[in-house]
Amino acid sequence: MKKRNALNIIYSALIMIFLYAPIIVMVIFSFNSSRSTSVMTGFSLKWYKELIHDNEIMKALANSLIIAFLSATISTIIGTLASIGIEKFSNRKIKNTVMNVTNVPMMNPDIVTGVSMLLLFVFSGKLLQQSNVLGFATLLITHITFNLPYVILSILPKLRQMDVFLSEAASDLGCTPVRAFFKVVLPSIKTGIITGFLMAVTLSIDDFVISYFVTGSSWQTLPVKIYSMTKRFDPTVYALSTVLFVAILVLLFLKNIVLKKSNDKKIKGDLAE
Repeated sequence: MKKRNALNIIYSALIMIFLYAPIIVMVIFSFNSSRSTSVMTGFSLKWYKELIHDNEIMKALANSLIIAFLSATISTIIGTLASIGIEKFSNRKIKNTVMNVTNVPMMNPDIVTGVSMLLLFVFSGKLLQQSNVLGFATLLITHITFNLPYVILSILPKLRQMDVFLSEAASDLGCTPVRAFFKVVLPSIKTGIITGFLMAVTLSIDDFVISYFVTGSSWQTLPVKIYSMTKRFDPTVYALSTVLFVAILVLLFLKNIVLKKSNDKKIKGDLAE
């Protein structure tokens, strides 16, 4: 038994090292005082200072945050309404078909999604007689498209956990369907909505492949900017990647807190019953 536990610990440690060793090296060298990628010559915040004063990077970061939060907000609104509509389907075959169609953008390879979206926007531009269609609008539409399935998958389980008679009881007590939605349904699924929103923000900030195909010269996201910087080595990439890693870590931490609170409330409710 002890031998098996020791092997499990070693196996887990090897996986953690394999996954996180590159990130640890990146974080360490983001504080290097020189441009060396192999020798740590001293601790310095030099590259973080240069990162803050780099106008192009700051503009790309602002673009990414705008796209991320705007697309996540729209995806969450559409995804919430879509989840309620899907859950109300009485025919199981229709419901399964709609779910399969919804999951296509999530299962599709990123490069296929990127190329197909590019062709769609170019074709639409030809119809509208517009030569330069790629930019903010195309990025926003694309990010909403690949965020939607994740939002729906986050909200649907909460809808299935909800008592189906709650909204009917609210209607019997005089609530209109809209009022019943905001007073009963929305509070019951809010943890799923928050989880879906945070996941959408994370995916949007992280995306490179799809954004690379649909971005224009006037609106460049941070991952695309980082890619252009790797062609000519710049240590500020280490600092920038470290900041992004910490930001994503914080978002995942918040997501886990929301899920934990939701599970605790569910356990308390089950015990009360």
